[in-house]
Amino acid sequence: MTSIYIIVFLPLLAALVAGLGQRFIGAVASKTITTAGLFTASLLSWPIFIGFLNGSETAYVAPVMNWVQSGDLSFDWELRVDALTAVMLVVITTVSALVHLYSWGYMEEDPDQPRFFAYLSLFTFAMLMLVTANNLVQMFFGWEGVGLASYLLIGFWYKKPSANAAAIKAFVVNRVGDLGFMLGIFGVFWLFGTVSIPDILAAAPDKVGSSIGFLGFRVDTMSFLCILLFIGAMGKSAQLGLHTWLPDAMEGPTPVSALIHAATMVTAGVFMVCRLSPLFETSQFALDVVTIVGATTAIFAATVGLVQTDIKRVIAYSTCSQLGYMFFAAGTGAYGAAMFHLFTHAFFKALLFLGAGSVIHAMHHEQDMRYYGGLRKHIPLTFWAMMAGTLAITGVGIVGVGGFAGFYSKDAIIEAAFASHSTFHMYAFGIGVLAALLTSFYSWRLMFLTFFGAPRWAQSEHIQHAMHDHGEHAHDHAHDAHIDGTAGYHPHESPLPMLIPLGVLTLGAVFAGFVFHGGFIEAETGKAFWANSTLFFNEHLMHAMHEVPLWVKLSSTVAMLTGLLVAYVMYQQSKDAPQRLATAFAPLYRFFLNKWYFDELYDAVFVRPAFWLGRLFWKQGDIGIIDRFGPNGSAAVVSFGSKLAVKMQSGYLYTYALVMLLGLVTAVSWMMVRT
Repeated sequence: MTSIYIIVFLPLLAALVAGLGQRFIGAVASKTITTAGLFTASLLSWPIFIGFLNGSETAYVAPVMNWVQSGDLSFDWELRVDALTAVMLVVITTVSALVHLYSWGYMEEDPDQPRFFAYLSLFTFAMLMLVTANNLVQMFFGWEGVGLASYLLIGFWYKKPSANAAAIKAFVVNRVGDLGFMLGIFGVFWLFGTVSIPDILAAAPDKVGSSIGFLGFRVDTMSFLCILLFIGAMGKSAQLGLHTWLPDAMEGPTPVSALIHAATMVTAGVFMVCRLSPLFETSQFALDVVTIVGATTAIFAATVGLVQTDIKRVIAYSTCSQLGYMFFAAGTGAYGAAMFHLFTHAFFKALLFLGAGSVIHAMHHEQDMRYYGGLRKHIPLTFWAMMAGTLAITGVGIVGVGGFAGFYSKDAIIEAAFASHSTFHMYAFGIGVLAALLTSFYSWRLMFLTFFGAPRWAQSEHIQHAMHDHGEHAHDHAHDAHIDGTAGYHPHESPLPMLIPLGVLTLGAVFAGFVFHGGFIEAETGKAFWANSTLFFNEHLMHAMHEVPLWVKLSSTVAMLTGLLVAYVMYQQSKDAPQRLATAFAPLYRFFLNKWYFDELYDAVFVRPAFWLGRLFWKQGDIGIIDRFGPNGSAAVVSFGSKLAVKMQSGYLYTYALVMLLGLVTAVSWMMVRT
């Protein structure tokens, strides 16, 4: 039990030491303390996870302290450790530890490294608080904590206007989702009289069929509460409608993208739905909503990813799409498959983001793939790491034999959707296969544009500036062998602190599916594993999933091969085909390029009216009324009175005598009138 306290609170302690003590201990000590703290937490997390997998560990609750006692509301601060928690512990601490190490190289030249590492550790603590929560209020504390840390990390480069705008956007959009989550928590407490998660899940079946009044209508209570909770998940996990913050969050440093927006924070919504899965199982309507939103998000993000040119944005939309897979898996009742894809996705998506960071580092912070090409010869280690990540996300494998991580988890989701046989689940199945095709296309498009073909970086303004600057001061940069003012720019491999995490994550992308799939999705072993958690494990669906027709099992593989073939033809054989296709289908191309015009729609419906209303209250309300008749009005009266008084101050004695005489006459006259 002691280890869980160390896992959760060591990152907080490291964040406080690095953040508050940076002036005294310096940058190197701050980085060392935070990184060592996360590696310690990771090393302690894996035995817990393995223990639940092999059945030697049982669920328990570790008390921290008495927290709130207010009328009927009473709950303690305690850490719940079960199979579901164990999965999240290894995902969070492992990815965070590797991101800390990676940041030693990526952020080496940043003057504010202690603050950055303190923010990383603070985020990790908040995420650990979320996944170990045994009540909804503690979960909400971690939920808001990761929102705060996300805001701080996205806007870390606060002198960059686009980073500030992205941080504000992430904060505001998440507040919309969090309002739904809060209302869901309020409603759950009103209905069950407690915020304890085990007590809520135990009492949920007894509330099936009840109704509640809302806006003059009677609605199903469980459906209403589950939808409110799911709105919170939509915001945190960037589902369609509340997704707009995720791509813009790429303005933060690349390690931030890997930690927050690929492996941990954005999976918080998926975790919450799986943690409360017995509650969601009481409402088929809520599950159908989760399925539709998840599947639609998967295809939306995949279509947008087809046409992006920024390497980080392609991977960001890929994240959005993969989250859609996780949600529609949960909607079909395959919660084990949803958590399995969350687990494998953490490895290959963090690998792709950190690999993209290595490419950006090699290309002097150029992020446009149109200015890459031929990089596999210059940065071979990064190339093979990203190749492993691409093979994993596209689901390369052979049915009945095995494959990379995504082959096991994504195929399991598609098969579970087909095995469910309902109308909405068949919609999710079709969308899942189509999204797999698009995922393969944009993933291989990224690889072909970045690592194959002729080098195109001479056209990049970033590279030209780098060559110019180093050419002028070549004698000051003799150690920078990748810059040669006469021969041009030569991309360079990343330093060792950046390559080690890539190597570790490559192992996860290759072997995580093969090693761990039994515990997550196999009927017997999965039932034993998830019995030590609150997750609802549908044993019947797991059996049916493995018995689907062969063409269903092969569908995602065929989709993957089709996407690969089309990408190869368009970007390796007929290289003018993308431009011709974009011209021939210009409206559709612009529709995808402008992200289905969600930003423009929200700007017209919400942003502009909000600014108009703000200006109205400012100009007409504040300045025109309050200031005019308030401070400014009283000041004007005083000013006018003072000007009159000044005119009476002539300095002549006879003037003052006349005023005194007039005053005396006035006073005597008033007294006589009264008498």
